[in-house]
Amino acid sequence: MPTPVLKVFITGASSGIGWALSEHYAAQGALVGLCARRAERLRSLSERWPGQVDCYPLDVTDAAALRAAAADFIARHGVPDIVIANAGVSAGTLSEYREDLAAIRRIMDVNFYGMAATFSPFIGAMRRAAGGRLVGIASLAGIRGLPGAEAYSASKAAAISYLESLRLELRGSGVKVVTLCPGYIRTPMTESNPFPMPFLIPADLAARRFARVIADGRSYAVVPWQMALVGKLLRLLPNALYDRLFAGVPRKPRGVS
Repeated sequence: MPTPVLKVFITGASSGIGWALSEHYAAQGALVGLCARRAERLRSLSERWPGQVDCYPLDVTDAAALRAAAADFIARHGVPDIVIANAGVSAGTLSEYREDLAAIRRIMDVNFYGMAATFSPFIGAMRRAAGGRLVGIASLAGIRGLPGAEAYSASKAAAISYLESLRLELRGSGVKVVTLCPGYIRTPMTESNPFPMPFLIPADLAARRFARVIADGRSYAVVPWQMALVGKLLRLLPNALYDRLFAGVPRKPRGVS
């Protein structure tokens, strides 16, 4: 019998990690549903991989649009094997500035609420199919709060806890929940970082490593692996030492994504 074609649904597909994952799975012959706000970027992927890509220009904070996209993808191809909630935004924020509050809300809406809104229309169908992977792209920034990144750190901490809760809810259902915590990946989001980024890797290499973790169904992974050691150390540092080490590190400029 022929090997079933892999079906993958990805948000935030128009750049960075999402673009790299889209390219990776399409190159493997997968049928791919791609969501992002920039329709022209999605179209370029569709033209590159004709017959394999369905494009859904939308904002992940629009739950109704995501539900319609999910229904269309399932009607065309069946229940996806992998759903990757990757859409994310970042900006330097400080809550003492009233004008930063809108950015704080936007970051939380996209990075946390958008993840839940992405998974919501698929969970029932995947439960009934007793299989599949729900993959959330979190970040090492969710391990400890970083100065100048109040909203981003909080949104990724929320994502990590949300994914853990969802994993427990779906235990025994056949649906696996995978938490991926990237370290420093070379993407448009990291281009403006005014500080050293240890173990920085290109997005295409990160995508290949993410895909291996997803295929294995591991519940949690940090990529690159060296940053997993950093994450464990950060968890163990007492507050006094952590504060001393990180209070003076360079901040991402306010308002820069």
